[in-house]
Amino acid sequence: HEPLDLHSSHLSSASSTSSWNPKPLLEPWHWHQLAPSGVLSSCLAFILNRLALCALGRSLCIPQPRWSSSVDTMKFNAAAAAVSAAILAGTAHADKPEESPVVPELPTFTPTTLKAPFLEQFTDDWEKRWKPSHAKKDMKGSGNDEEEWAFVGEWAVEEPYQYKGMAGDKGLVVKNPAAHHAISAKFPKKIDNKGKTLVVQYEVKLQKGLECGGAYMKLLRDNKALHQEEFSNTTPYVIMFGPDKCGHTNKVHFIFNHKNPKTGEYEEKHLSSPPTAKIVKTTELYTLIVHPNNTYAIKQNGEEVKSGSLLEDFTPAINPPAEIDDPKDSKPDTWVDEARIPDPEAKKPEDWDEDAPFEIVDEEATIPEDWLEKEPTTIPDPEAQKPEDWDDEEDGDWIAPTVPNPKCADISGCGPWTKPMKKNPDYKGKWTAPFIDNPAYKGPWAPRKIKNPAFFEDKTPANFEPMGAIGFEIWTMQPDILFNNIYIGHSIEDAEKLAAETFKLKHPVEKALAEADKPKDEDKPTSPSDLKFLDGPVHYIKEKLDLFLTIAKNDPVEAIKFVPEVAGGIGAIIVTLVAVVVGLIGLGGSSPAVKDTAAAAKDKAKEAKEKVAQATATGAEKAKGEASKRATRSQS
Repeated sequence: HEPLDLHSSHLSSASSTSSWNPKPLLEPWHWHQLAPSGVLSSCLAFILNRLALCALGRSLCIPQPRWSSSVDTMKFNAAAAAVSAAILAGTAHADKPEESPVVPELPTFTPTTLKAPFLEQFTDDWEKRWKPSHAKKDMKGSGNDEEEWAFVGEWAVEEPYQYKGMAGDKGLVVKNPAAHHAISAKFPKKIDNKGKTLVVQYEVKLQKGLECGGAYMKLLRDNKALHQEEFSNTTPYVIMFGPDKCGHTNKVHFIFNHKNPKTGEYEEKHLSSPPTAKIVKTTELYTLIVHPNNTYAIKQNGEEVKSGSLLEDFTPAINPPAEIDDPKDSKPDTWVDEARIPDPEAKKPEDWDEDAPFEIVDEEATIPEDWLEKEPTTIPDPEAQKPEDWDDEEDGDWIAPTVPNPKCADISGCGPWTKPMKKNPDYKGKWTAPFIDNPAYKGPWAPRKIKNPAFFEDKTPANFEPMGAIGFEIWTMQPDILFNNIYIGHSIEDAEKLAAETFKLKHPVEKALAEADKPKDEDKPTSPSDLKFLDGPVHYIKEKLDLFLTIAKNDPVEAIKFVPEVAGGIGAIIVTLVAVVVGLIGLGGSSPAVKDTAAAAKDKAKEAKEKVAQATATGAEKAKGEASKRATRSQS
């Protein structure tokens, strides 16, 4: 195709315009080849400007396409002129012209020269170290003891596709949604941090966000039975660290197993108030530092978000209490623990009338002037008519349903009038003695304290058990979670150097890409966790139901916890269906007359039935004085 020339040869005068008839710039069947770009925008602006001038009678017009007639061309030019005017007007009033996104130049990944007990950047030889698990997931205690779930989740090492911040930088990627994943790597030699600072650092990139799942690591206890192919949820670990989110639960785990020096048993110690994980699609850096003095610090992207003491911030506590309640002690029968008692010397006053009623008739009340005692409160509905299919012999005498008497609507009332009740000024109620402080009160009872036979004091819980491997054992609803640049060692300085070589180079690039890709507020996609019913009921129900069913396929209990709205809705539907079935069974014994009720009255059948029952009770007496009976089926 001929390129668009915007120079003087195409900007000829009116006399030369009529003879200018080159080929069209682009055949109509090739228009789809044009992609949005700055050049295309300039070309489009030029063409539309020429069209506008042509439509306004100017001498400069675009060439007539070969495939159209002169009439078609005139229609095309007129329409194009209108479009051009609209676009030019819009451009003139635009607050800010759209700018083409600038793709930043990516830094290139270079393997680090730093050394550590374990440092992983997932270079080409990563498969020599990392082995996926082929074990079954132990489901004992979950209510599903008979079934074991295999760790079928797949792993891959690849570059990120979401906000790529460094060329050639590969990481370990979780590939399958709603699947159990397990993979591990043994350390060259066990890591023993007794008397040393422990530094654990790694990158997490949630390329598809995180609605429900974990992205934490486990440092596994060193033992002879540590086999990578059998790594599972029951494999003993020393430390679990990293982000975890499901529903409204969002935390950075820090859990460690502590050995009881008396019993030799291990117990999990959980950080009481863990920090919140940052759920974004850019790379996030998580760092755990444990010092020999039993203090710890958790950092996100190099900034400290939590710090404290292993001896104070974990549940259950590291050390048990030195004293405990004596289990054999019991409260004496003579122990008085009532702080206040009724005054035994108090007496009821002589003028205290316990039998006086709370209310009495207001003898001073008089009937309102507009009260109509002779008017009934209800009257037969004058608009009610006997249905044509009513059978007097089968259905009985019909009595019109009653309606409120319109004469009573705007007055004080109708029918018999009685004096109202008022509060009795002499009412005092049942007399009780006032309370006084109990002179025999001994205070709250508590069992005596004895020495705790299970007491021990571990003054150095930071001396963790030796660690022999690292593992990721997770379940997640979102795939493509990427782990990278793992450092496990004893040097805070080296961990910071590794972050400077990797994270600090790519993170600004990723943030810039994410900011450029950020949608407008009205176009923001909403995750199922953040949806609101009033914003879109149909979309809300669909997204919540899809999420519930997906999670329930693997773990029904987790589905109920994560999406309680759907679980509650299903329960309500079941209750409603049961109620409907019971109601239908109850209606099965109704008379044939009720079954033959017209379809127009079905939606108010209950109300009509009550009116018929009420009218039948008094209808016989009311009908005796009437010259002719009015019989018809109750209408609603």
